Amino acid sequence: MSRRKSVYSGLSRPRWSWVGGIVAGALCSSAALAGPEDQDQRKALKVCADPYSLPSSNKEQQGFENKIAQLFAGDLKLPLEYTWFPQRIGFIRNTLRNNDAADGRYKCDIVMGVPANFELAATTKPYYRSTWTMVYVKGRGWDDVKSQKDLVKLPVERKKALRIGLFDRSPAAMWLIKNDMMENIIPYPIMSGDARAYPGEIIEKDLVSDKINLTFVWGPIAGYFAKRVQFPEVVVIPMRSEPGIRFDYSIAMAVRFGEKDWKQQIQALIDKHRERIRAILAEYGVPLLED
Repeated sequence: MSRRKSVYSGLSRPRWSWVGGIVAGALCSSAALAGPEDQDQRKALKVCADPYSLPSSNKEQQGFENKIAQLFAGDLKLPLEYTWFPQRIGFIRNTLRNNDAADGRYKCDIVMGVPANFELAATTKPYYRSTWTMVYVKGRGWDDVKSQKDLVKLPVERKKALRIGLFDRSPAAMWLIKNDMMENIIPYPIMSGDARAYPGEIIEKDLVSDKINLTFVWGPIAGYFAKRVQFPEVVVIPMRSEPGIRFDYSIAMAVRFGEKDWKQQIQALIDKHRERIRAILAEYGVPLLED
């Protein structure tokens, strides 16, 4: 199977990963309805999260979703508890919809980041919108590339020197196919078999070491790891959606279907703390798009 065909074949089965993802790798079976929990009985803010997915979350609670959860817990005057599970196939089933506890309660009650209108849970209104980005190291011969159009317009000889790290099943794969640049790619799986692997490795390790000289990464990941790499300087260029290829996505929070009051309470917290939430996202280098 050719490199072009192997990458393109994954595009017919779109899904989210927290590379992304995207953004949510929680795809599994269809969602089941859940009865609402009595708000007066809530003893903690119980969050469903990935233990190894910076900049969103990790077990040390260093991610921006962890900081937002801390903000909400403080407002609710509740302790903050986590159920950890890799954000991939089975995530929602093993976290938000898991009521295997002895008392029949669900393991956790909220996912801090999913695509807007996520089909496996009830979502709030989006609280931020970001986009995929083009990323390279400054001073290595690509500084004149300021946009995706600049990359397409490069002379053929310069394009031959590109070594593009590409996640499969990403909008960037479709874009590179459209612009006949697939011969330049080094493929990366969007989901590693190692649950401890984190998506920013492509920047911190392979891009910095010059194994690849350009990559396309979901904006929150790119912005965070570009800031974390102190040397060399990493350039992050937001991608613009084009006809037939969408790079930007809105992110919401998710609760179980049927829990209308809880969803409204979370939405009220988002609305109340919107400025602080945006400040947290900015601290993590998340490229934010206006609605």
